[in-house]
Amino acid sequence: MLLNGTGEVIDDYEYPATTEELMAEHGDRVLELPNGTETVEDVLARLESETFHSPEDARFAVYSAVSDKAIGRVGYSDRDPTPVGSPYTPDAVSF
Repeated sequence: MLLNGTGEVIDDYEYPATTEELMAEHGDRVLELPNGTETVEDVLARLESETFHSPEDARFAVYSAVSDKAIGRVGYSDRDPTPVGSPYTPDAVSF
């Protein structure tokens, strides 16, 4: 995910700050995601209104609220085998 300088402007903002204040100030900033883009306003609109007490709180809120455009393959995990019957089961390959 490329924040395109959004992390820096979040860091420089004066805290505490509310969700609405960040949306008004930085909502038009575009986040480039692996499968498209979203604005900070789109992302923060998914959250309930809250007050951020530090830049880290605000940054984590943005990271946690991005859509599935921010992930690679939906349902993919290289940690666990795909469960039997999962719609994400890969096609069988014969060697």
